[in-house]
Amino acid sequence: MFKRFAALALLGLIALATSAHAAIPVRAQIDVTGYTIHTDLDPATGRMTATASVTFTALDDLNVVVFGLNNGLALTSIVDGGVPSAAPTLAPAHAGPVLRGEHHAQPAPAPAAAPIGSGNTLQYERNVTDSTVRVTPANIINKGTVTTWTFTYAGKPTVDTSPVDGIKFAQIADPVSILLYPGRWFPIAMPGLFTDRFTAQISVTVPKGETVVGSNLTGHKTLGDSEEFDFDWTKPGFPGTLVAGKFLPAITAPGINNIRVYVTDDNKDAARNMAVNTARAFEFMTVQFGNAESGLLSVVELPEDSVSAFWAPEVVAIKPSRASARLIANTVAHQWFGSEISPYTLNDAWITNGMSRYAELMFLEDGSGKQAFQNAITDTEAGALAYDTEPLTTLGRLDPFSPQFQDMTLEKGAMVFHMLRWEMGDEIFTKFLRDLLSSNADRGVRTSQVQKVAEADSSLQLTSFFSQWLDGTGAPDFTDNYSVFRLSNNKGFRTVGSVSQDLDLFSMPVEIRIETEGKSEDRRVDLSGTESRYSVETFGRPRHIVLDPDNWLLKSTPDLAVRVAVLRGQQDVAQGDLIGAISEYQKALDTDRGSSLANYRLAEVFMMQKNYQAAANSFRDALRGDLAPKWIEVWSHVNLGKIFDITGQRERAVNEYRQALQTNDNTQGAINEARARMQKPYKADDATLD
Repeated sequence: MFKRFAALALLGLIALATSAHAAIPVRAQIDVTGYTIHTDLDPATGRMTATASVTFTALDDLNVVVFGLNNGLALTSIVDGGVPSAAPTLAPAHAGPVLRGEHHAQPAPAPAAAPIGSGNTLQYERNVTDSTVRVTPANIINKGTVTTWTFTYAGKPTVDTSPVDGIKFAQIADPVSILLYPGRWFPIAMPGLFTDRFTAQISVTVPKGETVVGSNLTGHKTLGDSEEFDFDWTKPGFPGTLVAGKFLPAITAPGINNIRVYVTDDNKDAARNMAVNTARAFEFMTVQFGNAESGLLSVVELPEDSVSAFWAPEVVAIKPSRASARLIANTVAHQWFGSEISPYTLNDAWITNGMSRYAELMFLEDGSGKQAFQNAITDTEAGALAYDTEPLTTLGRLDPFSPQFQDMTLEKGAMVFHMLRWEMGDEIFTKFLRDLLSSNADRGVRTSQVQKVAEADSSLQLTSFFSQWLDGTGAPDFTDNYSVFRLSNNKGFRTVGSVSQDLDLFSMPVEIRIETEGKSEDRRVDLSGTESRYSVETFGRPRHIVLDPDNWLLKSTPDLAVRVAVLRGQQDVAQGDLIGAISEYQKALDTDRGSSLANYRLAEVFMMQKNYQAAANSFRDALRGDLAPKWIEVWSHVNLGKIFDITGQRERAVNEYRQALQTNDNTQGAINEARARMQKPYKADDATLD
């Protein structure tokens, strides 16, 4: 509970973790232009059968081509040329388990069914270490040649066969099956996930009574005991996601006909709110960014053990239990930043990841006000600096699901757009975003193109800005020294000061707020180098000066250092490294012993270790601290009550639950939990720590 959304769980936004194995080329070998896919899903057995014809253009002379394919899918054949007339049913012998770590050649067996116009049967080898297939063409493919290969395969994709350990992107199951694009349920050029755009014609057969959600439904018919759904996305993009299940008829909200929600009966009560929140986010972003590629959105339920949310053209896939307005907004934003434009390479992933996060924050600002927006920006700053040791434009060599890649591209990427908004002003910033989208529609975007559009629209020279925030690391640590002088003839006061920071090449405007005996006054001061002087005249006597009062700039502060350490500790916990988490929380407390959040998180770890005395001490320290955020008070009492229940001190436990009730703070159901524990003592095996 109260854990920050991990970017991985939010969206699975960019690409799969790539191993260091040489099977995956450093740069793209081919440009995939289109797929024709037929697949048959059988939830009763968890199996799928499929044929996929992929058309691609060679970017170099090639004697081998590398594709990604889920380890749970066994190939029957790869044929040069030809489009299969239907997906053949494959013998179970070809769908056996593939052991991780093996790298072995597989002679291609004869096709189970001869495709129309078939050519050569190609040799290939599987590498389960990185979920790839190395295909050897019959002859060297010359640069610029357009080729079509047809893959025939079947099997049971599960979390155990996922290209990313522990992340379920593909599984055929009852009541909901998911085939998400990063799950490599069809052959994908490597590298190329979310950078190599394609069109797709997809035909899906499922048991009668099931519904399939995908990009641009063009046909549906019932065939005996099965249903067939046809999809055809004709713009270059990423339409390779399907969600199928025993969904209720599409649910809409009154007056909102372009948003359709597909959920199982168990989640029907959440459907209306999902429709309303999606419509609000879609309308807001349409006003901000212009029309999306389609005015229709299908919101579809994801299983509870999958990623929290994912997207495709016209698709918002989300777990109903996590369908907050913010997560929905972030996922909707990918209709523009991800679908309409995409990163040219993973070094440019900050553009779409960062802007999807910032669009979410802009939506929060519009609906919940400036204070909620400022609080969210503070959290974003912590994520931006948590792993800021590599420039944003060099992150393509990292594991895209690592905390560093995710925090940098999402959080620091969002802060880059936030600071551009400050430099440009709201009106020009909106124009810049619209122009960035319209001038690069259906294409990958480089960082240099973002700078070009930004400079053209703002008439600003932004080389130093992009050099600092995209090609550099770190953030300035500001100090302000000033003196106040009374002007003659009662004309007021002059404040003369200098702002110092530790980055020699830093150059940006900063806002200075002079709080006087009368009203406060704001001034915009241009900073350049390690020290910049300013002089401001005010009528009232200055009492206090605040640098960057509205938090437009990413900067180092003691408070942010605490938040960064706490965030890194939470990520260590998520990865099972409790010792590392304790070390990070101790760093936070070394900076600020009164941080209630750091003490609370430390108490959580001690609770996990069943070190109840240490946990109780840290929960008490959290209650004696700054009580920021506010929910710490109620949940510290609840968890102290649980500790007393575990240790057989029921009277003391009830007293803690009673104090929790007295806070009247039901954040994340804290009051409900306290009332339940007043009636029934907590036991260590009842649930995990809240």
